[in-house]
Amino acid sequence: MQDIGDIFNNQVLLVALVACFIAQGLKLVIELIKNRKLNVRVLVTTGGMPSAHSALVTALAAGVGQTTGWNSPEFAIATIFAIIVMYDAAGVRQAAGKQARILNQLIDELFHDKPEFIQDRLKELLGHTPVQVIAGSILGITIYWLARAAY
Repeated sequence: MQDIGDIFNNQVLLVALVACFIAQGLKLVIELIKNRKLNVRVLVTTGGMPSAHSALVTALAAGVGQTTGWNSPEFAIATIFAIIVMYDAAGVRQAAGKQARILNQLIDELFHDKPEFIQDRLKELLGHTPVQVIAGSILGITIYWLARAAY
């Protein structure tokens, strides 16, 4: 059994995680510029610009491709995984967020005199727009290539 410390020597994993954290940090900066207030909640929420999920999986796929070869089964798996994650972020989760928004409006209108229903609101910002996914993907690949150049 390998030492758990070897995880910290896995450059592909570390760069993918850094890409995710940078994307989340950019959400904070964008929120600050956009709304002129510091909202640290964006650091732990889903949705928003850029997609941290997309940054994570594209940096991961690029790292796997560079490490194991662009024609390797591992790169194929990482790429398919990235495509599924990005499709889900922009498709299924985006649609679920739209449905939550409509349901919240219905609850507000139908049960405005019953606060016990209104306080259990559904989360509306679940997914990403295609632009947010693409921006996250570009960010992930860029961070991977910058990190690759550094080591």
